[in-house]
Amino acid sequence: MTVREVTREAYREGVPALTVSAVGGLLAGVVLGGMRAEFRAVPGLLVLVPALLAMRGNVYGSLGARVATGLHQGLVSPQVREADPRLYRAIAAAITNGLLASTFAAVAGFAALSALGGDAAPLSRLVAIAVLSAALSGVVLSVTVVAVVFAGYRRGYNPDALVGPIVTTAGDIFGVAFLFLAVRVVLLAGGVG
Repeated sequence: MTVREVTREAYREGVPALTVSAVGGLLAGVVLGGMRAEFRAVPGLLVLVPALLAMRGNVYGSLGARVATGLHQGLVSPQVREADPRLYRAIAAAITNGLLASTFAAVAGFAALSALGGDAAPLSRLVAIAVLSAALSGVVLSVTVVAVVFAGYRRGYNPDALVGPIVTTAGDIFGVAFLFLAVRVVLLAGGVG
């Protein structure tokens, strides 16, 4: 391939994914901007947002990379089959990692705020919000990652070029949306709200 052909191929694969990423980031920002009441109701939540969103992109980006590698090596078929234990184990590991990392982020955020004399909601509330949002977004992100990687692969795209922008964007959109939902659910369950 010539340099021109390689460049054309890179743009063909990258521009649509980056466009979706830009639009998705704006949507996530709009939802985040509308969460002022939730940030006031749960002191310390704003400190967790960057950690939770970054973690979603990292954990599910890793899942996408594993699935893409499995496709390239012929270990995973580009369709969801009933008996594909590699795919299901990778998804289970990603969701478990997401839950553990979210719990750690909530505990670390609470500890940092407490040590610095900052205002923080009770630890149980922060952990409940982090875990609930991680569980909800984990399921949706797992489906999204597998669907995008498989669809791109079947259409001749390099799934590695799709994983980064699509997963981080989906992580931001679903992460913020489910964070909002988790705050509402936890506050209602706790009689605050």
